[in-house]
Amino acid sequence: MKDPYAAEMKAAILSISPDTAIVDVTHEIDKFNIRMGAYVLASVAPYLPEGTIHVAVVDPGVGTRRRPILIKTRRSFFVGPDNGLLILAARPQGITGIHGITNPRLMLPQVSNTFHGRDVFAPAAAHLSNGVASAEFGPEIHDVVKPDFAKVMLKEGALVGEVLHVDKFGNIITNISEKEVKHITATGVVGIELPNQKLKLRVCKAYGEAKSQETLALIGSHGYLEIAINQGNAAEKFKANPSDEIKLSLT
Repeated sequence: MKDPYAAEMKAAILSISPDTAIVDVTHEIDKFNIRMGAYVLASVAPYLPEGTIHVAVVDPGVGTRRRPILIKTRRSFFVGPDNGLLILAARPQGITGIHGITNPRLMLPQVSNTFHGRDVFAPAAAHLSNGVASAEFGPEIHDVVKPDFAKVMLKEGALVGEVLHVDKFGNIITNISEKEVKHITATGVVGIELPNQKLKLRVCKAYGEAKSQETLALIGSHGYLEIAINQGNAAEKFKANPSDEIKLSLT
């Protein structure tokens, strides 16, 4: 928060679209952590108003061959780098089109190699706010980056995914969605395999359904399967980290 970067992006937006309302989501994403940024964006996006333009910048590949993109969904827009940051949030909203951002008229006059947030993404968002059509930004594209943390596979009767995020309470949040485990949660008990642990857990609706310090599984507030310890730290106990593989099966 002490650097000028966020303010420069807001200045770029307001200089093009002065009446735009800007909402800060967070400026505390770990450096270069695309996974963490994708999770936070996907968590917040459903609760912002229809027509919101989301600008997300976790961009270790800035200035290289990675593309600036604009994703249009049935509900909103997502602007940022084509590195997997946007897909987790955009996909549930129903993607209706993706365009590369290549039109120099819709960028700042001088585009640096190190700050596309200010020079490319913020201006694109401002022009969208002013009513510029998605097609004006650049050609439609179909081969965007789909990161591993957005993929869940079925192997030998088990769902195989990843630890998507560990929150400040130590809850292990996976990338396995409520929709994907609907038929499993009806049984009340699941088998979960982490790199350092095999667990057999009761599926609860709330943390408080388990005893203090008891381990449980549940669907969290953002619609993902979580492994938690009521009033304890599951990630610390089971030595779990983001990107760890997780297998989920009926016991």
